[in-house]
Amino acid sequence: MKPPAFPGFPPEGMTFLRGLKRNNNREWFQPRRAIFEEKVKASMYQLVAALEVAMMKFAPEYVTEPAQAVFRFYRDTRFSPDKTPYKTQIAAAFRRRGLEKHAGASYYFSVSPFEVEVAGGVYMPGPEQLLAIRRYLAEHYDEFFRIANARPLRRLVSQVVGDALARAPKGFCADHPAADLVRMRQWCVWTPLDPTLATTPKLFGEILKRFRVMTPLIEFLNTPLKPAPRLHPSWFTNWNRAAM
Repeated sequence: MKPPAFPGFPPEGMTFLRGLKRNNNREWFQPRRAIFEEKVKASMYQLVAALEVAMMKFAPEYVTEPAQAVFRFYRDTRFSPDKTPYKTQIAAAFRRRGLEKHAGASYYFSVSPFEVEVAGGVYMPGPEQLLAIRRYLAEHYDEFFRIANARPLRRLVSQVVGDALARAPKGFCADHPAADLVRMRQWCVWTPLDPTLATTPKLFGEILKRFRVMTPLIEFLNTPLKPAPRLHPSWFTNWNRAAM
C-alpha cells in the first residue's frame, strides 16, 4: 500500500506554535483552538498515518493508531515548577506492541517552528527492563557495536548517547569489554532537522529514511524485552505422543 502524500504542515500551524510560545496561557489558546485542531493536530495525524503505512514494510510491530502515537499537547504541570499549560511542539512515538509504555525502544519525532527532531532508542526503561537490556548488551556487545557503527546510521543520526552511571552497576564487571555500554541508563540516537522542512512534503521522507536506518538498533534493544511466544495447547499433546 502506497503511503498517502503528506504536503507538510500548513504555515498557519507553525505561526500558531510561534504565537503559543510567546503566549502560553489558556486565554490566548482558547480563541485559537480551531487553528490548533485543524492546522497542527490534524496535520500531525496525517503525517503519522503516512509514516505508518510506510513502516509496515520494515517495522510492522510498531504501527498503531495515530491517536495512540501522538503525544498529548497538554503539559502535566502537577510536579513541575513550569506551570505553562501547553507544549510548544507536537510529537509522536511508535512503540513495539506487547511492551509496556516507555519500557522498550521506540521511534520518535517532534515538530515545531524552531526545531524538528528525529530520535530512536530506549529512554525511560523500568528497573526490570534496564537490567534485561544490560545483560543482553554484556552478552551481545559485538553485535551492538556492529549495528551502532553502521555507516547509514552514523551518517543520518548521532552515535548512541544517554545518561550513564559513574561506575559499573551491581553484578557487572568494571573491566568488561562492554562496561561503558552497561553503565548507560539510556541508549538513544537522534538528530535535529532544518525546521523549515516542517511546511514541506520533504519532511515525510527525511523522517522515514532515519526511521529505516534506526530499525536494527531498535530491534536489538527490544530483543531481551519481547514476551516469550505462547505455545499452542496442541504442542503439548503432540510432544506427549512423541515421547510415548
